[in-house]
Amino acid sequence: MARKQNDDLLIEDELAAAFLNDDELAQQQTPAASVNDDAAWQDEAEDNFPGQLAVDVYETEEKLIVKARTAGVNKEDLDVSISDGILTISGTLSSGDDTEATNWHIQECYWGEFSRTLALPVAVKEDEVGAVLKDGVLTISFGKVKQEQAKKITIQ
Repeated sequence: MARKQNDDLLIEDELAAAFLNDDELAQQQTPAASVNDDAAWQDEAEDNFPGQLAVDVYETEEKLIVKARTAGVNKEDLDVSISDGILTISGTLSSGDDTEATNWHIQECYWGEFSRTLALPVAVKEDEVGAVLKDGVLTISFGKVKQEQAKKITIQ
């Protein structure tokens, strides 16, 4: 077996062989099984799990801000809720094309339901919240709860 650039490094097949027994290695090297397993897992994942929504969360002096890129989502298709410091953003992203495709060449865009639930990193005033959807960005701003400064206790 030929070595790649550095003789001290194991090539990928040798490394796999070092950690897998013969049955596992044979199964891993069978392309048909691998492709079918991946396709089955992907189909199952698409059926059972909504897509994830990427968010940015940051603070200003007075507010906690959550931003999410929701391009292509109508505000009627968004649901935003908060309970006990847990924020949930969910919705549906429609491709706008109801025709049935018969032969996909590339499919990188996610279409369908998405959801994101996150614990907010600071205490917020849940009744002081604003949400704006502009240019495909959902911005949610919360008033922060003022935290009392720790008081020094004198030990006597």
